[in-house]
Amino acid sequence: MTNIFEAGLFRGKRAFVAGGSSGINLEIASRLAGLGTEVAIFSRSQEKIDAAVAGLREAGGNATGFTGDVRQYEAVDAAISDFAQAGGGIDFVISGAAGNFVAPAAQMSANAFRTVVEIDLMGTYHVLRASFAHLRRPGASLINISAVQSQQAIPFQAHVCSAKAGIDMLTKALAVEWGPAGVRVNAILPGPIADTEGMRRLSSTPELAEKIARAIPLQRYGTKAEVANLAVFLCSDAASYVSGAILACDGGQLAGNPSGIVG
Repeated sequence: MTNIFEAGLFRGKRAFVAGGSSGINLEIASRLAGLGTEVAIFSRSQEKIDAAVAGLREAGGNATGFTGDVRQYEAVDAAISDFAQAGGGIDFVISGAAGNFVAPAAQMSANAFRTVVEIDLMGTYHVLRASFAHLRRPGASLINISAVQSQQAIPFQAHVCSAKAGIDMLTKALAVEWGPAGVRVNAILPGPIADTEGMRRLSSTPELAEKIARAIPLQRYGTKAEVANLAVFLCSDAASYVSGAILACDGGQLAGNPSGIVG
C-alpha cells in the first residue's frame, strides 16, 4: 500500500509497541518507524524480536527490542523504563499482545480461559500502567488493539470476547481518568485481517475463509496495512480530539450482514 502520510511525520517521536514482533503490531511498528518514530518492540520471543528489529533497521528505521511477557508487570515496567530513560520519554504506546485459540466454552479449561484474560486484558493494563509515568504530556497517544469479538459474540471465542470487552472498557475508563493529563486513549478493533495468525486459526479451510469474507459488507478481508493506517491516524495531530473511541477496522462486519445475503 502506498504511504499516504507525510514523510517524517513523527520525526523525534518515540513509541513502545507491545506484541510488536509479528502480525498487525509489527506492521504498526514498521509504519511508525517509516515515519520517523524511534520504536521499541516488546515480545516473549527473542528470535522474533531479533528478526523484527533487523527488518525495521534494514528499512531505515530506528528500532530496539525488549524480551518479556506482558503478564509479568515487573518485566513490562523494566522494559518501558529503560526505553523511556534512554530517550527522554514516550509519545505513543501500542498495546497489542494477545492470545487466541478456538475452543468450545464447555470444554475449555479454566486455566486456558484465564491465560487469554491475563495476556490480553491484564497485559494491556500492565503496559498502560507502566507507561503513564513516562509519557510526554500533553499529546501522548495510547492505542489498544482489541478485536471485533469485544462487540460481537463469536462461537468458540468466549475467552477472547470476554478479554477484549474488558480492553474496550479499560480504554474508555483511562481516557476519562487520564484525559486531564493530556493523554488520549483509544482502541482499534480489527475484523478479519489477512495473513495473521488469528485468521489462520479462525478460517482453517478455504471454504470457511470464503464464507467469512462473504459475510463482510466489503466482501474481503482487511490488510495489516489498513489497520496500521488507522493507528497512524490516532497517533497524529489529526486525531488530537479523539479519545475514548472504540474504532472498528472491519469492512463493516459489526454493522451486520452475518448471513451474507448482501454480496
